[in-house]
Amino acid sequence: MYTTTVPVCTDTPDPQADDPQRAEEDAIIAQALAILAERLRTADEPALTSPDAARHYLQLRLGQLEYEVFGILWLDNRHRVVAIEELFRGTIDGASVYPREVVKAGLRCNGAAALAFHNHPSGVSEPSADDLRMTQRLREALALVDIRLLDHLIVGDTCLSLAERGLL
Repeated sequence: MYTTTVPVCTDTPDPQADDPQRAEEDAIIAQALAILAERLRTADEPALTSPDAARHYLQLRLGQLEYEVFGILWLDNRHRVVAIEELFRGTIDGASVYPREVVKAGLRCNGAAALAFHNHPSGVSEPSADDLRMTQRLREALALVDIRLLDHLIVGDTCLSLAERGLL
């Protein structure tokens, strides 16, 4: 399970690693992500009543990754964030998602609802047929333990909501 605030690929050298300006910017982005995550987690009011509330956070967190990441924003009954988990990491064009592991993660954090998310490193946010099948399987699996899948957000150059498209 990947739960880092800012996923970092350490397998390949960063060609801009010696750039102090880039390092300073990366530190600022990491701080901003930490602040956003804390605000989502500690909001007194229902923080995620629409996909827009999480969209900017996910675009910052996943937008520039060179590999696919699948995760869940776990919510309580008032749609406040309980946990943000990156559950699976894949390659440049796919990630294997196991509904059983997603259900286990939801039960561990006592989630009442979930917003699934994953990125498309290609930048194209349109869902594939596999994305739609996997979302349906997740929705059915989570429903068995009374966790509602509210949406599945796909992050590319833009952030697409399957719920807004009527595909959930």
